[in-house]
This record gives sequence, C-alpha cells and structure tokens, in this order.
Amino acid sequence: MTSPREAAFEALFAEHWPAVHAYARRRVVQAEDAHDVAAEVFAVAWRRFDDIPAALALPWLYRTAANVLANRQRGDRRRHRLTAKLAALPRPVVADPGDVATDDQALVAAFDSLDEDDREVLRLVAWEGLRNAELAALLGVSTNAAALRLSKARRRLADAVRTQERVAGHGMGDDRPGSER
Repeated sequence: MTSPREAAFEALFAEHWPAVHAYARRRVVQAEDAHDVAAEVFAVAWRRFDDIPAALALPWLYRTAANVLANRQRGDRRRHRLTAKLAALPRPVVADPGDVATDDQALVAAFDSLDEDDREVLRLVAWEGLRNAELAALLGVSTNAAALRLSKARRRLADAVRTQERVAGHGMGDDRPGSER
C-alpha cells in the first residue's frame, strides 16, 4: 500500500524527472553522468521531501541539481590533485606478489587445486593486502569467522603444497636418503 507521502513523491518524480535530467545533461560531459546526477537529486528530494515548496518544486530541484553538480566537480578536482600528487611520488620497484607466486610450479598447482572460495580468500589477503576486519566486511561475516576462513585456507594450501612437492619428488627421480620409489 502506497502512503500519501510516497504517492506525492512519485507524482513529483514523474512530473519533474525529464526536466531535471535535461538540466543535468546540459551540464555534464558524459550522458550517463546526467542520469546519476538526476538520481542523486531525487534521492535528496526523497530525504528532504517536506522541505520542498509545492509551488516551487522545480526550482528547488534545479538548485539541488546545481549543488550535486558542484559537489561532483569539487570531488573531481580533489581526485585530480591527488592523482597528480601520487604520480609525482617515486615508485618503489616491488614485484607483484602474484608474479612471484607463479614462479613456483608446486605452489601454482597447489593453489589451483583449492576451491574458488579458498583461492579468493588467499588472494584478497596476499595480493590485495586486506586485513581480517576488511576481509570480514567484504565477506559479510564476523572478524573471527574471516580469520578462521583464512586460517583454514592457508592450512589447505600448505597441505596441497606438500602433496605437490611429494608428487614432484617421486616423479623426478628423487635420490635423497629416505626417498624410495
């Protein structure tokens, strides 16, 4: 059942979406950005619906659109400044952990033998640098549950590496003492 407030907002949206979208489209470079701006304007309008003057709804929406556009422009300028600062920093030469790991064939084979959930947990921690709390947020579980999943994935990887090394050792004429065929 639609409340009177919802019905009034739907009427406002239906009446003014085209005008707000056109206003935004004339002020952005990318056409898809106009849709995002208009959507943000109506999100603000929903939150502040009681503040919209009934007789001046469209000008209120235009002012809100101008504010949304100004906020986006400020954000774009901040991002550009930050990108320029980061580009000016010296880059340390550090090997990508994924490249280093793929040099060890037993590790690659062991990693490939894990199920996708284990592989993704290990990638998120090793390659993306996530900590347990971040991993938990991404997985939608508690920090303890994330730590447990990581621990189990690491244990399964270690077991798989040992298995791969045993297979490689037996298949390659391992002459070490105690390694009979």
